Amino acid sequence: MGLIQGFLSMMFGNGRNIIRETAEVFTENAEAGAQRARQVQSQAMQQFGAEFVVPRQGRFDQVMDGVNRLPRPALALGTLGLFVAAMIDPLWFAARMQGIALVPEPLWWLLGVIVSFYFGARHQLKAQSFQREVAATMARVPQVVENINTLERMRADSPGAADPGPDAQLNVAVLRSEENPALQDWKTARSA
Repeated sequence: MGLIQGFLSMMFGNGRNIIRETAEVFTENAEAGAQRARQVQSQAMQQFGAEFVVPRQGRFDQVMDGVNRLPRPALALGTLGLFVAAMIDPLWFAARMQGIALVPEPLWWLLGVIVSFYFGARHQLKAQSFQREVAATMARVPQVVENINTLERMRADSPGAADPGPDAQLNVAVLRSEENPALQDWKTARSA
């Protein structure tokens, strides 16, 4: 018994655990590792928070912070507004989209670069030939103008929207009423 007790006292005596200490040489103590990770995370969060503790100097800083928060909601709400406008007044919307068709391709790329850099993109994929695209856009101007004029003529409130034009037969057909047997039966039944 004394031999076992002596061995156990050598292994675990004096508040030591030789087996645990030997095992920790090869594997990390999970509890101690979690404690170290918590300390590292806590220190990193304190440092990160300290970087953003900047006292605002005045009204200008507050206004600029507000302006920096506007683009994302403005783009989202503006896009939803376009959908609503297309449903409420399709002709008005179509006329505006014809105007957008005149925007040259390089300008679309420039807008894409600005928006992508603002929202964190790191690169652009293609380069554009500016003169070729401007010439192609300018060639579409007469068609776009004609489309806008056609859309304006289609409005119900535009003068002459229901005008049959020089077609005499259509003009007579519009003025002359056709026989309507159901209407005649109704009038007869009503007068009786």
